[in-house]
Amino acid sequence: MNRLAPLLLAGVPLCLCGLLLSRPAHSDNDTPTKPALIQAEDYPNLQAAFDAVPVTGGIVRIPPGDYPITEPLVLSRGETRIEGAGAATKIINHNTDGQPALIVRHPDWTKDKKSKLWRVQLADFRICGDPAAIDAKSTMPKGGDGLLCEGIQEVYLSGMSIDHHGGNGVNLIDCFEDPRICDSIITYCRVAGVNIVNCHDIVVNGNHFEENQDALRCIDSFNLCMNGNNIDDHLGNGVIIENTYGSVVSGNMIEECDGTAVIFDRDCYGITLSANVIAHHQTGGVDLRDAWGCTVSANTFVLVNQYSLKIGPASGRITVTGNTFTNSHIGGKTKRPLEHKNPVSRDLAYGVLLDGTSDIVLTGNVFSGLRNPALTTLGQCERIVMVGNAISEVDTDADMPQSSSLSAETNLLEADNSVQTGKSAK
Repeated sequence: MNRLAPLLLAGVPLCLCGLLLSRPAHSDNDTPTKPALIQAEDYPNLQAAFDAVPVTGGIVRIPPGDYPITEPLVLSRGETRIEGAGAATKIINHNTDGQPALIVRHPDWTKDKKSKLWRVQLADFRICGDPAAIDAKSTMPKGGDGLLCEGIQEVYLSGMSIDHHGGNGVNLIDCFEDPRICDSIITYCRVAGVNIVNCHDIVVNGNHFEENQDALRCIDSFNLCMNGNNIDDHLGNGVIIENTYGSVVSGNMIEECDGTAVIFDRDCYGITLSANVIAHHQTGGVDLRDAWGCTVSANTFVLVNQYSLKIGPASGRITVTGNTFTNSHIGGKTKRPLEHKNPVSRDLAYGVLLDGTSDIVLTGNVFSGLRNPALTTLGQCERIVMVGNAISEVDTDADMPQSSSLSAETNLLEADNSVQTGKSAK
C-alpha cells in the first residue's frame, strides 16, 4: 500500500507526519541476512524508509514528490543506494538553524572516527535547501549543507540536483577512499558547491556548478581528478586547492568568478592544471600562493582582469607552457569595446605576474591583446626563463609599451621571443 501518496495528495507536510518521531533502533540480531529492496512509499516517511535498510545494505527507491523536512535525514547503513526519479523527487529542507538536509555516516561516528561506512550511492534526486527557491534565483536559505557525508568510503554521487543551501552543496569529510561526484548539478549554495576535506583518489567529473560562493574546495587531500566540469558565475572563487598533491585539474570551463578562478595554497605540490578555459574573472585567473613543482599548460586565459597567472613568493619550480593569454580579438577588431560603461564588459586582459618567486619556466605561450606587459615581476625573482613565446599587442595602456616589466632584483633569462608591443595596426 502506498502510504506516502495520500499524505502528499492531502497536502500534509511529511515532516509533521512522523519525521520528528523517534527513529527505530537498529538491532543487528533481527535484521535480514541479505540486502533489501526498500520502496519508500511503503513507509510513513523517508527517515523510516532509511531506517528499514538492514546492516547488509540495500536500495531505497523514492518516487516522485515533494518531501519537506525540518531536521536532517540520516542514513547510517553502508552498501546502500538511495535512488530517486530525477529532479521530480525533491527533498526540501525547511530547517532554519543551519542543519543539513541529509547526513550520511556510521551510527558510531560521533564517538569513534574509526567507525566508517563503505559504498554508499546517491542517485537521481534533488535536494533543495530553500522552500522559497525559484529556479535560477539566488536566495538566503537558513539551513546548512545539502549533503554531509562523514567517514564514507567509496561514496558515489550521480545525477544529483543540489541547490539553494545555506552551507555547502556537498560536504565530504574524511571520506578517504575513492569519493566520486559525477554528472550532477550543484547550484546557488552560500558556501561551496563541493567541499572536500581529508579525502583521497577523488573524482569530480562532468558536473555543473553555478553561482555558489565557491565552486569547489579541496583541503588536506590527495590525488584530486577534476575533469570536464562547467563552472560559471560564482560569487567568490572557482576552484580552491590547499595542502593537496598529485592532482590534475583539466578540461574544465571556469568562467566569471567575482574572485579568482583557481587558487593553490598551503603546501600544494605536483599538480597539473591543463587544458582549461579560464575566462572573464574579476580578481584574477590562477593564483599559485603556495605551490611547488606544478605545471600550468595548454590553458586559455581570456579576458581575465588584474592578472591571468600569479605566482607568489611561497611558490616555485613551476612550468608554464603552451598557454594562450588573450583578449576578445577576432581578427581586425575586438568583440568587446575597450571602454564600456559596465567594467565587466570591457576588453580587459592581463598577463603573468611573478612576485618574489624562483625557478619559473615560461615557454611556448602566446600573449596578445593585453593591457599590461606579458610578464611583470615584483621583488626578488630568481632563475626565471622566458624563451620562445609569441608576444603581440601587449602593454597597450602604456605610453612606452614593453613586453616585460621587471623589478631590479629579477634574474631573468629572456631569449627567442617574437615581440610586438603596443597597439597593432592589424
